[in-house]
Amino acid sequence: MAANEDQEMELEALRSIYEGDECFKELSPASFQLRIGDLEDSKAFILDISWPETYPVTGPRISLGGFFNNRIAPETKRLILSKLEEQVEANLGDAMTYTLFEWAKENREALMENHRAAVPATLTSGGDSTPNAAAAAKKNKKEQLTKAQKRRIVNRTDNKGELPRGWNWIDVIKHVSSKTMTSEFRLEFTVLLGLWWFWFYSRCS
Repeated sequence: MAANEDQEMELEALRSIYEGDECFKELSPASFQLRIGDLEDSKAFILDISWPETYPVTGPRISLGGFFNNRIAPETKRLILSKLEEQVEANLGDAMTYTLFEWAKENREALMENHRAAVPATLTSGGDSTPNAAAAAKKNKKEQLTKAQKRRIVNRTDNKGELPRGWNWIDVIKHVSSKTMTSEFRLEFTVLLGLWWFWFYSRCS
């Protein structure tokens, strides 16, 4: 139950006024919540008011700490709370919860005039929430091999530790083309070529 007779009377009045209002919530007999503005409105906020035992002789506790208000910048929250505290001072000693709620509704546009959505901490200063994007793009870039790396790939051995057949064909052709085709050299080359073919077919059989 509410702590005193004044609170009990105000509680009954609030229940009667906001009955059926989806924007209003009675969190407890001494704690209330009202959404100021439509859900889709970027300037909407939720106002929480709770009563200490000495209310209304002392002012109520006012909060904008709900999750719904996380999008509101801290400076805007401070402005709203300071303006509401001025209303509290003007109404001390009287039932004021309804007055504060309605004042916030009537002055919402002015209170949120300079509203800028708070920037989530996960975003970087440039607005890029994926700081590793550049690194990932670099990783995905096709690797460019050097000539030495390409040569090592060509000359790599098979699973038996042997070079693949024909690995030195290019070198043989280059060697032949660099010499003068004398009769002596042609004979030497023919013998070597015959030996190579013999070795090749013996490997394949």
